[in-house]
Amino acid sequence: MSHEPPLTRLFAIGYRTNVEDLHEELARRGWDDVRPAYGFALLAVRESPATVTDLARWLGMTKQAASVLVDQMATADLVRRTQDPGDRRAWQVSLTRRGRRLLTTVEEIYAAQERRWADLIGAERLARLRSDLVTLLVDESGELPPLRPTW
Repeated sequence: MSHEPPLTRLFAIGYRTNVEDLHEELARRGWDDVRPAYGFALLAVRESPATVTDLARWLGMTKQAASVLVDQMATADLVRRTQDPGDRRAWQVSLTRRGRRLLTTVEEIYAAQERRWADLIGAERLARLRSDLVTLLVDESGELPPLRPTW
């Protein structure tokens, strides 16, 4: 019996550590009003607007909880709500300029994290790790599944 930690546990530790490091760095850069839950919603509307109902389904939460989350993000000027032109009862959620800046900042922080990893294990090993993870995680159509919270 091996005493090495299971890969799943290492992935969970790595994910949690990265999220904590990300939010510490965001706070250092002045983004002190950002919660981890915001990232999932921001990514969901990065390419195109979505309704609160779509966000709720995508995030695995109730429509009421998604509405509260969107309200918080709108108060932080990360998203805006506009009436859905196809359904006057629905509201679309889209990124604001500040929301786009936040996502750009997150990508910069992730790139810096990866440079540190490359310094530790080498750029070639890091590239191989990325390639191996993509191979393990792609679905039957050859696409990576969307990033979703695990709450």
